[in-house]
Amino acid sequence: MRESTELQKQLSALIGKSVFDDGQLNKRAIAEFLLESEGNKQAVNNIVHPAVARDFEQSGLSWIESAILFESRFNERIHIDRVICVTAPRRVRIRRIMERDNITADQARQWIDRQTPQRLTAQRSDYIIVNDGIENVEEQLETIMKTMTINDNDND
Repeated sequence: MRESTELQKQLSALIGKSVFDDGQLNKRAIAEFLLESEGNKQAVNNIVHPAVARDFEQSGLSWIESAILFESRFNERIHIDRVICVTAPRRVRIRRIMERDNITADQARQWIDRQTPQRLTAQRSDYIIVNDGIENVEEQLETIMKTMTINDNDND
């Protein structure tokens, strides 16, 4: 959305010129539009998600980060071997979103409530990392990487 002029044109036509300020993505404008209705969310997703899938396929990368992997059906657009879900308690997520996007707690709750519940995403994932500010994320990731390496070697 930051680099593709085609995506910028399509989003501007859908949302309005306020979605980009001097070529910069206006996260607040897009968030407000997305939260207005399920139809708005789907319209944006129909523009953005196919472009992201194409970019990933052309990138040569072997991994991708996606907060909405299942709800965007991104897992059906590209081949994915394993999914790692990063979880955090709701209060921590709300605080982090507020800090990141400079929004109110109510707005952050609205954002979270529009997403698939975290427990459902975790159930569909192969591995889970708890990122609550207490658990050691690096240690959890190292354990997952070792497990994946062992499993890959077993399959050879």
